Formats: sequence, structure tokens, C-alpha cells
Amino acid sequence: MSNVPRTRWSDQPRRSAVQKILDAIQAGESAAVGSLPVPEHYRGITVHADEVEMFDGLAAKDKDPRRSLHLDEVATPELGPGEALVAVMASAINYNTVWTSIFEPVSTFKFLERYGKVSPLAKRHDLPYHVVGSDLAGVVLRTGPGVHNWKPGDEVVAHCLSVELEGPDGHDDTMMDSEQRIWGFETNFGGLAELALVKSNQLMPKPAHLTWEEAASPGLVNSTAYRQLVSRNGAAMKQGDVVLIWGASGGLGSYATQFALNGGAIPVCVVSSQEKADIARKMGAELVIDRSAEGYRFWKDEHTQDPREWQRFGAKIRELTGGEDPDIVFEHPGRETFGASVYVARRGGTIVTCASTSGFLHQYDNRYLWMNLKRVIGSHFANYRESWEANRLIDKGLVHPTLSKTYPLAETGQAALDVHRNAHSGKVGVLCLAPEEGLGVRDQAKRERHLSAINRFRGV
Repeated sequence: MSNVPRTRWSDQPRRSAVQKILDAIQAGESAAVGSLPVPEHYRGITVHADEVEMFDGLAAKDKDPRRSLHLDEVATPELGPGEALVAVMASAINYNTVWTSIFEPVSTFKFLERYGKVSPLAKRHDLPYHVVGSDLAGVVLRTGPGVHNWKPGDEVVAHCLSVELEGPDGHDDTMMDSEQRIWGFETNFGGLAELALVKSNQLMPKPAHLTWEEAASPGLVNSTAYRQLVSRNGAAMKQGDVVLIWGASGGLGSYATQFALNGGAIPVCVVSSQEKADIARKMGAELVIDRSAEGYRFWKDEHTQDPREWQRFGAKIRELTGGEDPDIVFEHPGRETFGASVYVARRGGTIVTCASTSGFLHQYDNRYLWMNLKRVIGSHFANYRESWEANRLIDKGLVHPTLSKTYPLAETGQAALDVHRNAHSGKVGVLCLAPEEGLGVRDQAKRERHLSAINRFRGV
């Protein structure tokens, strides 16, 4: 049992204040929330600082997020300049929430402690509990001083880039800011909650044809895939490029596949089951490798890779492409696949990498990189402009959510476990204030035009 000190309040005043906000949103009177009182406390999914050692001695795969993720009542944070308080209708699970929940590779309380030293305002984030989550769709409740582009009642989604921009480094590419952080992972008051605190420049318009849970699901992964594959800060994909996409039916890969197809590239989609291969084909991909059916084993044992398996994998790619190697490898599994990725990329090709969900310590044979003039590019989330462009493509119906399943807020631990064990496709959503799925659509005609694409991942 956690000993984290959290003030307990009577539930009735909180529920009454929250219910009035929800009633206004449900009645289509979102603008009315600006005149309603802000709850003094709210429910959020937290990890506790006094539990960071609870999984000591266990392998990562055996750590269960259901044990460490708690549904708590927490105090509503003070609203500062340039910030917004949002009523969260829905959120989604990203792998960073899995990392937070299993306290790997480090406890996120170290991030909060470090952030708390930046300024008196940032000190709010350094708490003995961490409200997690890096996606949201919802309604603006209040804005702080200096916010002019957003107002109470605006229906929004949020990207997860948090920066200070007080130094020069971030003013060409905001991801290069010396105080760049991921909201809800390296900051507190994240999106897996009834309320969330964001910087106002994280806000973007909610696509009107999507439900709350659909709109919440692209955020982090859509923007990440955009920078990694499309942006000049990543692989700068062009028409005709052969793009090898690991985990093509997963959170990141499902958006990379859509970007490749939209951009005139040729995706080679790597998946882990026939069911996931079918999903890739539903998105329009023609070249699909089911790595389970092919039986690839890139590691002979924990310490030794098998170059013959790299060669067999490369031969399969060339069989599908008519003899061509990948111009770009979209890398995010990390340790398990990175040696193969470096090997199969074409001469002069690019391996663009993020996340490393199978392990951070990559090993590869440098001869294949150096002698064949290949490049490795590190890519991390997206800057403001890239996030906005990625969301615009969702709004235009050119890229679609890949939501497969949605859980209620109280079952966030199970949702995180699904992602931890790769027992999911696309994105796993979480209902926060929304009482049920299917709510929040404002443009039904536009939705009908894209409905089959929106539902491609449902139930998988």
C-alpha cells in the first residue's frame, strides 16, 4: 500500500463540478464551461514515488503496469502564464506510459525533480505522485495570462512537446530547445485524467469528424512518425522511396505506413502475425512480411546476432521489391532489430530511429554502415510545426486514426499492459470524462466519407 501523502476530499463537490462541465459539453454548449467553476481536485492516473522499487529484481517483461498505475484524486494545479487547463474527454496509451509504469529506464520522478528546479512555476510538477499520459482530446476550461489564440469552450487535441524557449537553441527547431520535455512523461499533470495542464502552444483544433477517443489517439505517434519519416529533420522521404517499416500495424508504424502511401513511397511492412498483415493490407500496403511466419531470429542468444538471418531478411525484401533494398528504414524496436536494419538499408540509405521499445543498447556491424555510406538519424517526437502539419492531415481525412480498442479510465492499467505485451494493434484509447465511446462528432457528413478508413483497426 502506498504511503504517498495525498489529501482526501469529499467526492460529492468534485463530482458535482465535473458533472456540470460534462453536461455542458454533452449538450453542445462547450463555451459555457468558461462560466462554470473549476474543480479543486480531479481523478487522474498516477504512479507513486514511494513505489519506484516495487519491481526490483523482475525482468521488464514481467513488470505489470496494473500494479503501479493508480486512479487517484489529486489537486488541480495552479494555472500559469501561457498555459491552459483542459477538460479531458479521452486519452490514449503510448509506450512512454509503459516506461513510466515499470520505472524504466529510470523513474520519471527524476524528470519531475529536474524540471522543478527550472523555475518557481515549474516547481508545481515536482510531486510525490506523477499524473501520466501524453495524449488528449477535450475542451479548454481556462487559459492563463498571455494566451490569446485559445479560449474556454474550444475543442482541442494536444501534442506533447513542452519547451521553455528562453534560450536560442529551440528557435529554429523547437525540439532542440535545451529545456525540451515530453508532457505527461517528463512533466506532471498529463492526459490520462479528467483534467490536464498544458502549455497553450501544445493545443491544436480537434478534427470535427472524429469521436473524442479517435481524436485523442493519433497525437504522439502521428507527430513522431511525421518527423521521423516525412520531415527534413528526419528521413525526408520522397516519391518512389522503398521504406521498410517495422511494426507496421502498431502505434508508430501504422502512421508511417499511411505517410509512405500518401507520399508516393513504397512501404515494406513488417508485422508479427497474419492478422496484423491483413491490417497493413487494409491500409493499402502491398508488400508485407510476417516475421513470425518467416521465423526470423536475429539473435542466436542474448549476446550474439546472426548475420545469416540479416541476409535472409534482406533477400525477402528484395524478393518483394523486385531487387531493391530500402532507401529508408523506419526503426523503433531498437536492440532486437537494429543490426538487421543497418544491414538491409541500401547503399547510401538512411536508418531513422526512435523509441527502442525492445532495448536501448543497439549493436550493429559498422562495416555495413561506414563502407556503404549509410546514415543513422536520431528522431524524437516533433516540433510545433511538424505536429500541426500531422494533425492537419488527420483533419483533412488524408491520414486516419488507428484506434483498435478503448478502455475506461479505471482500467488504464490493463490498457498499458496490452501495449507492454504487444497484445494490441494501432492505438489503445482511454475514456476520461467521456461516459461512452462514439461521442464528440461535429461533422457527420465528413465522417461518413471516411468511416471505413477510420474503423480499419477496430476490434483487432
